[in-house]
Amino acid sequence: MANRNTAGFGLIPAGTVGATPATAGQGKYLIDAGYNADLFQGTAVKSSAGYIITAQAAITNTCIGVLNGIFYNDATTKKPTFANFYNQPITPANSEDITAFVIDNPNQLFVASIDAAAAQAEYGKTYGLTVTAAGSEISGQSSSELTYATRHATNNQWRLVRTAEDPENNDIAAANCSVVVAHNLNQYFTGAVSWA
Repeated sequence: MANRNTAGFGLIPAGTVGATPATAGQGKYLIDAGYNADLFQGTAVKSSAGYIITAQAAITNTCIGVLNGIFYNDATTKKPTFANFYNQPITPANSEDITAFVIDNPNQLFVASIDAAAAQAEYGKTYGLTVTAAGSEISGQSSSELTYATRHATNNQWRLVRTAEDPENNDIAAANCSVVVAHNLNQYFTGAVSWA
């Protein structure tokens, strides 16, 4: 039976490792006012030279978490503005940096879609997300998904844990099954990797 999902939806928080309480907490970081790539809600991001950038440029990148929204002062209206994605180029008032809200608990689990059928033997392996971060400029939601072809025992950003048990998207023998993933290359856990 085919899954109802027909495309990816990025990463959506869904509990934590060990079924400990999940507060869905998020940290505040900065996006450089001149950053030239879109960041959609549900996009994996990393910290680089003090700023948040996409972590999806390479499947072996470390990441700090998942973008959940932004805040800036609009240059035209001069009003405080919240959005759930960064649609470059944003020109904030006075060329200020943009505040990014990132779900940054290294033990956070996420639900994602996988772009091909994945046999049970492929669970526990690591995967990358769609390398080109894309999404809707209406809803702001990412359309990224795990890419089956990138699977590797240890090298990639996200470890496939189990199906998400979504009744309409639980067929592992078909593309776009909803699955639960955990951080594999989180910047807080990979201390040997530079944040510069």
